[in-house]
Amino acid sequence: MSTREGEQALGFDPADRTFAGVAAIGRIRSAWAPGDCPRNLMQARERGGGDARLEIDAAYRPGLYGLDEGRWIWLLAWYGDRRRDLVVQAPSHADGPRGTFALRSPVRPNPVALQLVRITRFDSGAGVIGIDATDAFDGTPIVDIKPWLDTVDMPPPG
Repeated sequence: MSTREGEQALGFDPADRTFAGVAAIGRIRSAWAPGDCPRNLMQARERGGGDARLEIDAAYRPGLYGLDEGRWIWLLAWYGDRRRDLVVQAPSHADGPRGTFALRSPVRPNPVALQLVRITRFDSGAGVIGIDATDAFDGTPIVDIKPWLDTVDMPPPG
């Protein structure tokens, strides 16, 4: 695979060294497709959110109990169609190369995306959760959902 100036590849595919399995619990639905997708959540919100919603598989719907409209949630998604071997990247928006773990790029050894989104509509029976925005392509697998807890997720003062 080609790299930009300053980038460094691992020399192996991390997918060949897996030790844990991940099961998708559903899919992200959005208006976004390759070639027409915002780079991050801020851009997605500026572009109207992308008609974003989560479709949770029937077996996992009981796990939605306790969520409700207006709540913030952490959404973890699998961007598995992305390159996984870059450990140093040269993003076009930065002033030079940076380590993968210093970036929010979906190009990483384990392509897990993390998004903080707000529930805008909620139908637990149908397993549909409307969210304010996403920067994921339509059909992206959902790995997990966790509630935002200000007592846990807020950084300590100072």
